Amino acid sequence: MESKLNVPLSPDKRTSGTRKKSFNREANLTGWLFVSPMAIGFVVLLLGPLLLALYMSFTDWPLLGEAEFIGLENYRAIFQDAEFWRVVGNTFTFSAGLVPLNIVLALGLALLLVRKLPGIGIFRTAIFVPVMTSLIVWAIVWKYLFATDTGFINQILQMFGITGPSWLYNPKLAMPVVIVTSVLKNVGLNMVLFIAALQQVPVHLYEAARIDGASRTRQLFQITIPMISPTVFLTTLLTIIGSLKVFGQIYVMTQGGPDNSTKVLVYYIWERAFKNFEFGYASALAFVLFFIILVFTLLQWQFRKRWVFHEE
Repeated sequence: MESKLNVPLSPDKRTSGTRKKSFNREANLTGWLFVSPMAIGFVVLLLGPLLLALYMSFTDWPLLGEAEFIGLENYRAIFQDAEFWRVVGNTFTFSAGLVPLNIVLALGLALLLVRKLPGIGIFRTAIFVPVMTSLIVWAIVWKYLFATDTGFINQILQMFGITGPSWLYNPKLAMPVVIVTSVLKNVGLNMVLFIAALQQVPVHLYEAARIDGASRTRQLFQITIPMISPTVFLTTLLTIIGSLKVFGQIYVMTQGGPDNSTKVLVYYIWERAFKNFEFGYASALAFVLFFIILVFTLLQWQFRKRWVFHEE
């Protein structure tokens, strides 16, 4: 019996197969043309600079001179740099103050504003407006509000006979002031995410809880927070990453002072690169920050199953 594989194809079938191959080739080409702008942008604007920065981190590059390859010397110098460890401490202090305050305040506002009441949209908009405001403009406004002699905050305190402190010139007060202004700037974004999550919680769960006599506090911790835990995890992760990359408000309000009390890691990278022109050292600092963020993200991702009770 002659095998079907040895039977020659008819001219019609050969034409059909050729057309199918041509169609697949055109479909592949069309797909690559559609994704090519993004692929080119990724290579030119992200991957290329990233690889260049990695190479720079292994060099002694004073910008105006020749780059000299020095291997891991920059990374060795970083871990022997006393100022680096203080800057890392300041960065973690900023994150430790901002993240819980932001999450708790955003969740509290969401619980208040999730209700469908007349005019509730005005309050939601008012809290979200700072998110759309320029960070530099926001920081400049708060810098003048916290000014020592003519600032609005101290003027209010003076009306009650209280002499206001030098908020931004006191090493113990400068960091809390920057944390509070940063929370007020971004709390609206997390609030919107929490409102969206709260609106997805089934109402019958609360009805069953009320029939069983559960208090509002117990409903919050036994129903609400477990049901929105994926959103809590997401907002916490994004807020931590954002806090580790803080720069704009530090640059405008304190310039890292007083006495380096608000100098954080990104500001230190900028200072080393654009004030001291130590591009190799600054690039190495940037990759240290990258690995710090990567470690935090991986740890949170590994522990998410303990924190996230409801994940699809």
